[in-house]
Amino acid sequence: MKLGFVSDSLSGMSFKDMLDNAVRMGVSGIEVNTCGWSTAPHFDLKGMLGNAAAQKTYREAFEARGLEIICLNANGNPLHPTDLSQGEGLKDTIRVAGEMGISTVCTMSGLPAGNATDTMPNWIVSSWPPETQEILRYQWEEKLIPFWEEITTYARENGIERIALELNGNQCVYNVPSLLKLREAIGPVIGANLDPSHLFWMGADPLIAAEAIGSAIYHVHAKDTLLNAPVQATSSLLENGDLMDIPSRSWSYVTLGIGHDEQWWRRFCYRLRMCGYDGWLSIEHEDVLLNSLEGLEKSVTLLKSVMPVAPFDFKPQDI
Repeated sequence: MKLGFVSDSLSGMSFKDMLDNAVRMGVSGIEVNTCGWSTAPHFDLKGMLGNAAAQKTYREAFEARGLEIICLNANGNPLHPTDLSQGEGLKDTIRVAGEMGISTVCTMSGLPAGNATDTMPNWIVSSWPPETQEILRYQWEEKLIPFWEEITTYARENGIERIALELNGNQCVYNVPSLLKLREAIGPVIGANLDPSHLFWMGADPLIAAEAIGSAIYHVHAKDTLLNAPVQATSSLLENGDLMDIPSRSWSYVTLGIGHDEQWWRRFCYRLRMCGYDGWLSIEHEDVLLNSLEGLEKSVTLLKSVMPVAPFDFKPQDI
């Protein structure tokens, strides 16, 4: 496996400083945010489109430091009913990735409105009352599947081999069954960006989820979640409080090792290898109580101590 981090983990730094700190921390690559819910301080998406010279200069900044561009990340809601820029950003990201020879793009599945006249995304997490089923039918049959049929065709035309969807809340694809449902409808271009942090707060088990997804794991985000049991006991894990107010929330994103200890991350890495995954572990730092560089350093240190790096070579002796 290889270790890297999401560029927005150091969003307050200049591009040069972000790269230099990656070298100092001893990671191998960086996953670059391009648009959507990111201001993309380290990547000018429009400026890169069709601009071979700009793309060459950008790649050379990585190569000069011995770093790789892991993938491009267009996280956002590409099916937002009124903000069409997020879907266009995904298409632009796919095009630029193809031009730069980057074969994997990370994004979200998207979440449309509940019907043709609604203007806000609608996430259904219950089977009752009955209208929820009509909302789901509309979202999947009239919006989600047609959109991804178009996008995967566009991806193939641009040389993109894999689109890794992050299993996150407020998306049509947020757990293993919804991922596999879309993958069955669309095909193997679609796979998972497995991020344990979201599965924790939705009540799933990332270790079992990894096994269930198997070879369809295309990318892994390393991010932790603190489950605040005293708050959870009365408010549940359905949390809509201020992200910055960690004491009052039932769950929060935290630096690796704070929500789940080193032993858990060791088991997670081993389970990934059991599934045949030998790709990137990309740290996404979103801990609001720790300095971003300090939190990222601590996460890098933890993963270096637990992740397998060399290929396995054991075989029973002939006796």
